[in-house]
Amino acid sequence: QVQLMESGGGLVQAGGSLRLSCDASGSIFRINVMRWHRQAPGKERELVAVITSDGITVYADSVKGRFTVSRGDAKNTVYLQMNSLKPEDTAVYYCNALMTSGSVSWGQGTQVTVSS
Repeated sequence: QVQLMESGGGLVQAGGSLRLSCDASGSIFRINVMRWHRQAPGKERELVAVITSDGITVYADSVKGRFTVSRGDAKNTVYLQMNSLKPEDTAVYYCNALMTSGSVSWGQGTQVTVSS
């Protein structure tokens, strides 16, 4: 089992930047893939970015070139650097871990609000 805690959300003007963090604890050695999702009001949760244990990254088309996902040196923290933020990026951002067993763990989410 792994526990995830997101932080770094907040209110920012359009064009600004934020860096989200996801701290993992517990059986982190069993984490295969880390993902960031987001959910805007009235919309379904969508995948934003993925980073594998080998460091391979994948991004949603809507954030390519603006968002960067990375791992910390200790491998138990994943970051989402968000630049050139747009009002449509406003959402609750969730961290998600896919374990080698196939099970999935979620964090509680952090609110990102981008004003125009």
